[in-house]
Amino acid sequence: MLKAAATASFSVALADERATERLAVDIANSLQPGDFVTLSGDLGVGKTTFARALIRYLAGDRALEVPSPTFTLVQIYELAPFPLVHADLYRLSGSAELAELGFDDLPNRAVILLEWPDRAADVLPGDRLDIALALAPRLKGEFRHGRVTGLGALAARVDRMATTRRFIAESGYSGARRTRIKGDASTRSYERLALIGKQAILMNAPRRLDGPPVRDRKTYGEIARLADDVVPFVAMAQGLRQYGFSAPAVYQADLAAGLLIIEDLGDEPVVSGDPPVPVEERYETAVDVLLALHQQQLPEVLPVAPRLDYRIPPYDMDAFLIEAELILDWFLPRFGVAVSDDDRDEFRSLWRERLAGAIQAGVNWVLRDFHSPNLLWLPRRAELARLGLLDFQDAVIGPPAYDVASLLQDARVGVSEETELALLGRYVRGRRQSDPDFDSARFIEIYATLAAQRASKILGIFARLDMRDGKPQYLRHMPRVWGYLQRSLGHPVLKPLHAWYVAHVPALNTI
Repeated sequence: MLKAAATASFSVALADERATERLAVDIANSLQPGDFVTLSGDLGVGKTTFARALIRYLAGDRALEVPSPTFTLVQIYELAPFPLVHADLYRLSGSAELAELGFDDLPNRAVILLEWPDRAADVLPGDRLDIALALAPRLKGEFRHGRVTGLGALAARVDRMATTRRFIAESGYSGARRTRIKGDASTRSYERLALIGKQAILMNAPRRLDGPPVRDRKTYGEIARLADDVVPFVAMAQGLRQYGFSAPAVYQADLAAGLLIIEDLGDEPVVSGDPPVPVEERYETAVDVLLALHQQQLPEVLPVAPRLDYRIPPYDMDAFLIEAELILDWFLPRFGVAVSDDDRDEFRSLWRERLAGAIQAGVNWVLRDFHSPNLLWLPRRAELARLGLLDFQDAVIGPPAYDVASLLQDARVGVSEETELALLGRYVRGRRQSDPDFDSARFIEIYATLAAQRASKILGIFARLDMRDGKPQYLRHMPRVWGYLQRSLGHPVLKPLHAWYVAHVPALNTI
């Protein structure tokens, strides 16, 4: 017997056009490249209103012209997240005519939004979203009924959508204007919620699904100490705020569902220009924030909620090594290069030797992604509070130099060697002022080591995002990260590692 396809659905009463638009936003935020969405209902039920709201939201342009494709049959929109194909089959007599519309030559990774799907019911994919709209004659005014159904692989997404809608309603933001915020490379998504008199951020962070075991029956995420839910974010946000740093306040949380309503810290960056470069005052403040953080005696266990504590994991040798090996596992294969088992063993041995001293040299909170995409400028606040902090859920207990390297060798922003050295000098002087026994030369050795490890990791991550996740946009940062790697490997203490890289890793500008 064939197993029935999974389905999940929920219904919603749409009191007016604004409610229909809010439903469209829910659908838009759930979409991924390649999705197939069907939009059904009789004439006059609001399909055009729904489609227009969805496309405008994804485009980030509330005034975008979105004509009904009743006569053109197909409209293609090149949107930032993915191409979107809006098709209307009302005038078709059957699925055989789809080829004439060019359905065999649609853009790669496009989302398909199809009206009147009954005209092609025999060729609809089993994995799809269906939005059915209907008039509600028993209700007053312009009420419609909406029913959202996920079929096959998209059933879980519809369940998630229903949970998110309930969470927003319980938080008092049902009527908020929602604006999509460009996210990071993870599965998390963010929206700005705006109501009269208040504004907040919705953080939608479903539990991270890790891959298969890769070593010692552990997954990559387990070994690398990556957070798999929002508990670490809440713990670190509250911990950072306790020490006077500008992490967002958490207003509402569903820890089990991975949904948070958090303080909106704005969107003013610490960089400027195109291409972006560091703003001197803001980067100096970021260095001073690290100085203040690294001079604290910080706990390893943080309270999250009544009867719930969180222990910050250690940034141990296994985590450092498996991150460094990403350059072998993804960066080199992307260019058709492989290393032997003996070469890998030598790579691990060299890194183990260098990292042992770094790990033992002192520990503190390592926010781990302390760089421009996760730093905001808050000009109305004073002193160190002017720097807003984000994306610290993967924080670990480890060497303080790691976050200094994250800031001064920013993968997405060109930090000149002159600026790097000036800011590194600012940090070292600050540490010496507070601790006369601070060993500047030893710190810089550790800084160079961790900067090289981080660059190796990031080259692998950017290659993986392209090869595995279909996100080639990160490849443009590779030359910059490659430059940082060469800069760090130039430190005399890394000479053996430098020799290994020269022998086994082709220069990026030659491949």
